Amino acid sequence: METSAINVSGGICAVDTCREGMIHTPVMPFRTQATYNILILCAFVLLSGCTSHIPREKLPFPFACGTCDEDAKLVTVPLPVIASSPNEGITYGALAALLLHDKNDEITTLLAPQVNYNENFGVTSSLYGAFYPSPGRNIEINLSQSTRVNHDYEFKIKDTSQLDNRLELNAFVYKFGDGSARFYGFEAKSLFQRESNYDDDEAGFNLSAGYWIGKHFQIVLGERFRDVTILPGAVSSVPYIKDRFSADRVPGINGFTAHAQRFSLVYSTLDNNETPTFGGYARATFEPSFKALGSSQEYRHYEAEMKGFIPLDNARYISVFRFMYNQTLGDNVPFLEQSILGGETTLRGYGRNRFIDNSFLLCNLEERIRLFRWEVFNVTADWEAAPFIDLGAVMKSLDKARSSDFEYNPGIGFRAIVRPNIVGRVDLGVGREGPAIFVGLGYPF
Repeated sequence: METSAINVSGGICAVDTCREGMIHTPVMPFRTQATYNILILCAFVLLSGCTSHIPREKLPFPFACGTCDEDAKLVTVPLPVIASSPNEGITYGALAALLLHDKNDEITTLLAPQVNYNENFGVTSSLYGAFYPSPGRNIEINLSQSTRVNHDYEFKIKDTSQLDNRLELNAFVYKFGDGSARFYGFEAKSLFQRESNYDDDEAGFNLSAGYWIGKHFQIVLGERFRDVTILPGAVSSVPYIKDRFSADRVPGINGFTAHAQRFSLVYSTLDNNETPTFGGYARATFEPSFKALGSSQEYRHYEAEMKGFIPLDNARYISVFRFMYNQTLGDNVPFLEQSILGGETTLRGYGRNRFIDNSFLLCNLEERIRLFRWEVFNVTADWEAAPFIDLGAVMKSLDKARSSDFEYNPGIGFRAIVRPNIVGRVDLGVGREGPAIFVGLGYPF
């Protein structure tokens, strides 16, 4: 599932919402009232931005902060939410970001309640929280519930403070339902006319432990579990996946379980993991899945990734590249466990999971340009423009790659960065099927 720290997704394919034969009348009264309510909320939050100082001992949970001044600074930043992407469609609403600062004026807590509306999912209420209790530890939560189909409950923790900062521990637990999920068939030339919709309902976890050997090398051991149920989606204008495809053609269409163990070797010279401005990164991963350990099928994932960050003019310009190869080997591999391209972190001109096959090859090129440094609501942020090109294709195997199969997605991104750990972004990519817009937190790679 496409997830962002502040969830502004949860919608429908914008191309399909105006297809002939769609009857909008039954939902118009609800839409009108919801639109009115959200406009009122937008006006309220836009007028409520402020900076306040609260005695540290009076900070309620989860804002408790041992590194804050006696009078801790709490900044409230109201923001409207307008988002659109091929799978989710148009979503709009409002959020208020509450940012607590420590003695060094760095953010120790971010809390963002949000309400938005989407034609197919109704009203979605969500709460995102990011907590940085110490330089080597951060915690994230995301609680989101829609009035129709969609939900998302996540807990993530990262700790790099153990064993003299050599041990990195990560844990991610989740339960979500994505009623906007799409499937078009396999291979690079899967037709848009074969589009189908379903609810990707999942629960699972992802655990890892990495140990740094020397200054730049890390060995990572991981464990991943996901239990997937395929249910009718929320997009009535698009055929249900089980009405268009059969189980003998699409493994995993009736649901599946994946339990895989992971081994990675990492090389990194990045100056910062969240907002890098300089350095290189390389990773090789092997991940097998066995029936004996609970998986529905046996298969193997191989993945290699390389990224580079080249700064110019005191990091005002940062040239960024990423090359990535993924291969999945095995029989009857569930379709959501195969090699997949599309979405906000791979091919940004398409919705997530647009292309599926046994392998993929991907190249991302991006120029991050700092336009200016601006203080808004007493929060200093770097504002960036980032023209990019995404180039990638899925294939049976690398030796069967053909130049005609590659998708070319040019685009541009706009980002606001509150260093050292918060990035808000809007990316607009263009593919053969039209434009796609993604809104969220964190760099795409």
